[in-house]
Amino acid sequence: MTTVGEPQAAASAVPSELEDALTHLQCVLVARRTRTNPEHVSWQQYDVLENLRLRGRMTPSQLSSALGVSRQSTSKALRFLKDHELVTQIADGVDRRELTTTLTPAGLEFLHRAADSRRDAAAIAAAVLSPGERSMFAELCKKVADALYTHAEDPLEKDE
Repeated sequence: MTTVGEPQAAASAVPSELEDALTHLQCVLVARRTRTNPEHVSWQQYDVLENLRLRGRMTPSQLSSALGVSRQSTSKALRFLKDHELVTQIADGVDRRELTTTLTPAGLEFLHRAADSRRDAAAIAAAVLSPGERSMFAELCKKVADALYTHAEDPLEKDE
């Protein structure tokens, strides 16, 4: 039986070249995202904003369904986004208790800033890769992302 303090366990804990590369890329991408996200919008909150951009005004229950998350989780995300003035909610329709959520100008600006950052990262990548490498990199990223999604240990990991 091997314990944590034994050399065999320590040797297996040495990251592979692939693990180091993924870790480094993740750190760089997270740092870039942090610099362009002073509001500290989470991925789930970002998904709410993108759904509103793509589909227009939506009720919280429509957002929950579109995101595949609980109504409670959606309400928490909406509270944050309202507090940061990225969305607004108004009573709409026959049932005045049901709120309709829309993007504010600040929410649209946030999404434009995020898109500009993605395009900038893609342009930097394109500048250092040949056309063939770009195609291969895109294909490999998709392949790895799909595998990570498929093998997610926690089903909630797939929803975030």
